[in-house]
Amino acid sequence: MTDYLEVNRANWDERVAIHVGSPFYDVEGFKAGEQPLRAFELAEVGEVRGQRLVHLQCHFGLDTLGWARLGADVTGVDFSGRAVEAARAIAADCGLAARFEQADVYDAVAVAGDGYDIVYTGIGALVWLPDLDRWARVVADLLRPGGFLYLAEFHPFGDILDFEDGSRVAFDYFDRSPQVEDYPHTYTGPEVLENTTSVQFAHGLGEVVTALAAAGLRMEFLHEHDFTLFRRFDSLEPHGPFYRFPEGRPGVPLLYSLRAAKR
Repeated sequence: MTDYLEVNRANWDERVAIHVGSPFYDVEGFKAGEQPLRAFELAEVGEVRGQRLVHLQCHFGLDTLGWARLGADVTGVDFSGRAVEAARAIAADCGLAARFEQADVYDAVAVAGDGYDIVYTGIGALVWLPDLDRWARVVADLLRPGGFLYLAEFHPFGDILDFEDGSRVAFDYFDRSPQVEDYPHTYTGPEVLENTTSVQFAHGLGEVVTALAAAGLRMEFLHEHDFTLFRRFDSLEPHGPFYRFPEGRPGVPLLYSLRAAKR
């Protein structure tokens, strides 16, 4: 466990080239002007033109650059050197002003500075962090007074459902033991990885909210959504850009989004 960071970095370094070239991310579509950010995120964050925004765990920066295209002054932070290199290359190709720095999320202030209007993060980010209290303090240190965190993330309820059709509870919601996974693929396709091991950490929704409150952030909203971004369970059906359970089946939260302001 002392090596979780290096184990995960090797795994994510290898994913970068696969993801940049995958239809899932559609980098060429972004270069042609398409927006990678989801409509609910744009509505919940609001106007960003002229705002200083830092994106934590930004991967190769496509969402970061989506905010830049909307007029934000953006900085992206990721622990993968290959991801940062790819983000800088895409920004240059698109003629977008953006800064990308390599650092573990817990060291974000050291490389990105502070005084931000918006901290943006999520969509599969928190599962890689062992200490949410420390993460929340970093978020608070990055923000100016009155600035806010916007987090959109997979709902932890989905993590306890069975892998097949998500019709039954199969895992313990309160199990907080680190999960060491050995999986040969990434989520964008069939390519086989060499660095197949990763270490992930489960966090309940209450832990997230409590950590942010303890760091001095005031919750403005917490929204739970009945859709997700990919076909996580076989029974999910496409609804526009999202996936939902079939009509007539009881709905469950699959994503959540929150906004919390620094006092």
